[in-house]
Amino acid sequence: MLEGKRILVTGGAGFIGSNLCEFLVEKNEVRCLDSLLTGHQENIQHLLDHPQFTFIKGDVRDYEVCLNATEGVDVIFHQAALGSVPRSIETPLNTNAHNVTGFLNMLEAAKNSNVKRFVFATSSSVYGDHEHLPKTEGKIGKPLSPYAVTKYVNEMYADVYARLYGIETIGLRYFNVFGRRQDPNGVYAAVIPRFVKLLQEGKAITVNGDGEQTRDFTYIDNVIQANVLAATVEDSAALNTIYNIGCGSTITLNELIQAIQECFKENDFSEGAFEVIYGPKRKGDIEHSYASIAKATEFLKYNPTIDLKEGMRRYLGVLIENELSN
Repeated sequence: MLEGKRILVTGGAGFIGSNLCEFLVEKNEVRCLDSLLTGHQENIQHLLDHPQFTFIKGDVRDYEVCLNATEGVDVIFHQAALGSVPRSIETPLNTNAHNVTGFLNMLEAAKNSNVKRFVFATSSSVYGDHEHLPKTEGKIGKPLSPYAVTKYVNEMYADVYARLYGIETIGLRYFNVFGRRQDPNGVYAAVIPRFVKLLQEGKAITVNGDGEQTRDFTYIDNVIQANVLAATVEDSAALNTIYNIGCGSTITLNELIQAIQECFKENDFSEGAFEVIYGPKRKGDIEHSYASIAKATEFLKYNPTIDLKEGMRRYLGVLIENELSN
């Protein structure tokens, strides 16, 4: 457990960041830094009056903002980033500014504020065109998008800062995280919330490609577990490295659609078959993604306790509850 610490969560009003803030604030002093460009204040609205929670509206591209936010902090969870492979292909300069300059600003601020532990989000997109399955941390290919490049650069900068300045860094390569507060709107929405929203509205699902591409979908609570473990691990052999954070399982998008349909029926959300439209493959997408979590299990004692089916059940449960409350 992480307790009695001063913690900074960047991107704290986003999907993963807000869940981290909510989990950590009961036993720690939590600062949330977010520009609200892609995060939403409604994600942290219930925390704003909490005596141990502070919201700082600011941009990681501004070094002075980063420096002020890190003052007196023990641990940083760096979640701030401009996500989405397609968006990075459309606006590479903007993606680089947020994900590389913003990341370097946070590392430099952490160094100058004497922050001990720096846990950061990286991505399975780093594996690029490497075909080996399951994905293991030491074997990566050529990046397929500007977004993937920025995440790999983050990993290299973290390694350099650890070796030169003694910051304890741990990078977590997330594999297709889903769960509560994930934004289903917009052209860059992640696949599960986008599919669920379309199915709720009775609309057809559009799949990029033939639907046989595979993913390792990871429920948000597994990711929270991994972050806390990364922040508290004391074994020096576990520091200054990268870990895959997934479930260590794989499913095709076609199978995913079937699984969602079954969950809908179990929850009386919908009856009948869903219409699926297959389109061209999307540029920059990895064809197959499947995490080896052996390294995280060994060094962090990471143990994903919620599989895809249980994660879907919980996710739909939240949606049902929200619908009833509205």
